[in-house]
Amino acid sequence: MGVSKHLAVHYARAGWLRRLARGVYSRPHDKLELYPSLIALESMHPGLHVGGKSALDWQGVRQYVNQESLLHLYGHQSAKLPAWFTSVFPATYRRKQLFEEPENELLHVQRLNGEHTPLVSAPERAWLELLSEVGVRQPLGEARELAESVHTLRVRVLQQLLVRCVSVKTVRLCLQLGRETQAPWAAKLDASSLPTGSDKPWVARTRDGLLVLPPSTDTKPCPADL
Repeated sequence: MGVSKHLAVHYARAGWLRRLARGVYSRPHDKLELYPSLIALESMHPGLHVGGKSALDWQGVRQYVNQESLLHLYGHQSAKLPAWFTSVFPATYRRKQLFEEPENELLHVQRLNGEHTPLVSAPERAWLELLSEVGVRQPLGEARELAESVHTLRVRVLQQLLVRCVSVKTVRLCLQLGRETQAPWAAKLDASSLPTGSDKPWVARTRDGLLVLPPSTDTKPCPADL
């Protein structure tokens, strides 16, 4: 906006601006708004975007009527959310490289609704981001319930993301939950072209129990002991 660093400091000392952090200012009595604050974070951390459960929630896919209170942010780089942001907007940030993609050209991440809105994962990407957290921060039971609400996922977009996904767990879990819920997209995916790993079960011990995912050709349900 044509305000140099030295002039911004002068304005802050004069009380015309309120300094939030180095290089970050607001008008003295303005209340921080979420969208401009997220866009400011994007300028500091390229690739930062709203993803996972929050992106699904923002686009009408949720388990309960009430919206998720914690904002889930993702990005390729290591980052710590600044206090000026989290003190107003409770949020968590995950450094996650779930897909083979350029850092400056994230797959199916776009402005939510116009130029002055934040970057948000498309529902298909958000669904896979959520599944990648299962067994770590995301309960399997809740993911199963959400699977009932993602029956309208676009097959072309989901296929493209799954092909580029670097997590065997995420790919297998997506296919498994799709079969369990008889989602329309599940039967249309070309599972033979997806990185599902070997023909052995994928097993991991998590804080909630043992997670066992059979090969993609196996139709046995996921265990319920997670």
